[in-house]
Amino acid sequence: MKRKPFITLSIAAILCIAGQFFTTAAHPGAHEKNAFTPDTIQWGPPPPFIAPGAQVAVVEGNPAGTTGDYTVRVKMPDGYRIAPHWHPLRENVTVISGTFKVGMGDTFDKDKMATFPAGSFAYLDPDMHHYAMASGEVIVQIHGVAPMQFNYIHPEDDPSKK
Repeated sequence: MKRKPFITLSIAAILCIAGQFFTTAAHPGAHEKNAFTPDTIQWGPPPPFIAPGAQVAVVEGNPAGTTGDYTVRVKMPDGYRIAPHWHPLRENVTVISGTFKVGMGDTFDKDKMATFPAGSFAYLDPDMHHYAMASGEVIVQIHGVAPMQFNYIHPEDDPSKK
């Protein structure tokens, strides 16, 4: 009989703590440094390991850091390609706009790519060999744990080596 009041009090305490968290997050000014509308996102050139032509925006964290969460957006023009590569850490990808095509394997093959429209999400576990292409202008959001690394299957595909 004493177990039921304990469970009830525990649930009430959890709800009170959760209410405090959401109230704090909703206070005015809390979003000034950690929330963005599309027109406030700062786009810039890609890092050396991503081929020229794309634009990148670091939304949160430091993808080049030794640890910590990061979120970046990549804007690609129609036909932009990312050569076969893999990442040592998990990569989570959300298609924000456009149609993103992704293939699995060591050789870029347009006929073997899956099509992901805006709103799609995929995660790639470490060491999954994959490649990608933009169909129309595409914006994807990638989040994960730093450091973000590209390991190209074919060294000659690495833009940082050219």
